[in-house]
Amino acid sequence: MTSDVLLSVRNLSVRYELANARSAEALVGVNLEVRKGQIHGLVGGSGSGKSTLINAILGLSAFNARISGQIDFAPAGDLLRCTAKELRKLRGAHIAYIGQNGLGSLHPLMTIGAQFRTFFQQHRVPGSRADHLALASERLAKVGLANPDAVLRQYPFQLSGGMAQRVMIAIATALRPVLLLADEPTSALDLTVQRQVLELLTELRRDNGLTILLITHDLGVVAHYCDTVTVLHRGRVVESGPVREVFTNPQDPYTQNLLRQGGPTGPTTR
Repeated sequence: MTSDVLLSVRNLSVRYELANARSAEALVGVNLEVRKGQIHGLVGGSGSGKSTLINAILGLSAFNARISGQIDFAPAGDLLRCTAKELRKLRGAHIAYIGQNGLGSLHPLMTIGAQFRTFFQQHRVPGSRADHLALASERLAKVGLANPDAVLRQYPFQLSGGMAQRVMIAIATALRPVLLLADEPTSALDLTVQRQVLELLTELRRDNGLTILLITHDLGVVAHYCDTVTVLHRGRVVESGPVREVFTNPQDPYTQNLLRQGGPTGPTTR
């Protein structure tokens, strides 16, 4: 793995063992490289293996998953060889994750401040309650939330969808991870808020050197916000490379069909 590569997935295969000695292949020989400081798009339809890949990177694969290959992460080596304890230390501190439903990801009965506190305690961040809340307020301000101290006192039901997603991004990046796995982070938002969240992610990339693996079905998002892209189809990589190159000269019929159907246009513009 070269020095500018943060994440290198090599020959990754995942199959799920089912009842009656049956099995289902979810990923077959997947290769993917994410370079430091880039936004790398991961595109594919339902059932293409995107979620399986993310779970493998996070060490959260289902109990019946059988995995082979390598997932090399620059700060830690092969993630598939890490112990459960080592993976817990990596998640949050070095590798962060946000999903598509910010409201659904937050604990409904805890204030935002309490959820930050829990996160900091889980990762043994030193400091008092006041120190933790000050850090939380700073992170909320960083993601563009006005009056962050008031937000810390609120419950999730008091937030809009866009605010909740910003809170999730603030929590996910609070410990300055180097890699963010963003799984359809804007699909549940209206178009205006979608653009705001995507612009926020690009700001975090620029200001903090954050590397982002962006999972999306929206080719317009990839065209406007990603540097490189990998296309998954039925568990296999069918195309990978710089966005401009892949979108202007796709080699695989599946990618060609995706572009005909959706095209590299979308609800976001720069």
